[in-house]
Amino acid sequence: MRTKIIKLFLRLAISIGFLSAVADRFGLWNKDVSVWGNWDNFLNYTQQINPWIPDSLISTIGIIATAAEIIFAFFLIIGFKTELFAKWSGFLLLLFALSMTFSTGIKGALDFSVFTASAGAFALSLMKEKYMELDSLIAKGNN
Repeated sequence: MRTKIIKLFLRLAISIGFLSAVADRFGLWNKDVSVWGNWDNFLNYTQQINPWIPDSLISTIGIIATAAEIIFAFFLIIGFKTELFAKWSGFLLLLFALSMTFSTGIKGALDFSVFTASAGAFALSLMKEKYMELDSLIAKGNN
């Protein structure tokens, strides 16, 4: 039972983390707690941690990252293809962590626990037992 609760906790923690970051870049968090506060500040930060990407592509990268975070969060919350979306979340978070590390130094990635979140997502991808997941209902329907 403990593993099931840990799996649910990881699914929700990773998902809510993604959705919180998305809400921040759309100005939905109070300015006192916001990191970016708006889309333009988010894109400026995206450029800062990806200095090797041409300015003309930064908006596209921001949109792709935001869409991925929303999609991955949604599927992790409902438990659809959990192992797959957890693995993709791990790679996305690792990409963020490495971009932060190589552009601004490792402290930011450590302070924001991006490596930890990535490791948690990869750990989640290895948990095969289903618990409160859409995948369980789909599997029952196929039997």
